[in-house]
Amino acid sequence: MTDPDRRDANRQARRAWDGNAGFWDRRMGEGNDFVEHLTWPSSERLLALRPGERVLDAACGNGLTSRRMAARGAAVTAFDFSEEMIRHARERDREGIDYRVLDGTDMGALLSLGEGSFDAALCAMALFDMAEIDPLYQALVRLLRPGGRFVFSVLHPCFNNPYTTHTAELQDRDGETTTTYSMKVAGYLSDAVTRARAIPHQPEPQPLFHRPLQELLGTGLRAGLVLDGLEETSFPPELETGTFGLSWSGRFHQIPPVLVARMRVPGP
Repeated sequence: MTDPDRRDANRQARRAWDGNAGFWDRRMGEGNDFVEHLTWPSSERLLALRPGERVLDAACGNGLTSRRMAARGAAVTAFDFSEEMIRHARERDREGIDYRVLDGTDMGALLSLGEGSFDAALCAMALFDMAEIDPLYQALVRLLRPGGRFVFSVLHPCFNNPYTTHTAELQDRDGETTTTYSMKVAGYLSDAVTRARAIPHQPEPQPLFHRPLQELLGTGLRAGLVLDGLEETSFPPELETGTFGLSWSGRFHQIPPVLVARMRVPGP
């Protein structure tokens, strides 16, 4: 993708999230099944926050993760490029979180947050909403203190990407009919941009930027971060809350729709 293409894609993403902000805030609120079962437990474990630590919440949306970290005693600075999302986050704020409108693809704007100011950073289910991720990784190496950790969650690029299809197959064996749920993966290595509605009936489809693991993690490694934590999460078998027959919850217990990783700035 060329620089003009990235800038245009970034503008499209911002317009979509400004348009979706009210709907998203009403539907997401303080979390949903993906948050409660897939992203937050692993993120909280890998962050291992201590009271008083300074934490950056990148692409914070309506601030639900910001509020969870503040409730655990962290001093939180949170940003999103959507003015409407930040407006909703501020309306929900009771913890004194420092919310800012800031573009996570703008290196200069990121560094204005203060080099060496943060003990940890989180980016919850948002890297795939960014037209480019190099500026964020490069900035984090300077924004985090030595030993500081960066935790992110994403749609699993291997199993939950624009090239995958959910399938169900009926089998009749020894007089018993069973259904096997699986994923058909037609592609993975190539970057892809698609438009999707993350929540049914979402007003505006938003651009989704698929990146394979070698790019998703490699960009951080090249920036100077080291990988020291990785979890792949799926819904527990007892949870069956899907709204359609091939929903992730209740069907695909052995296939993780989400990946959560921790990277660190080298140091003590």
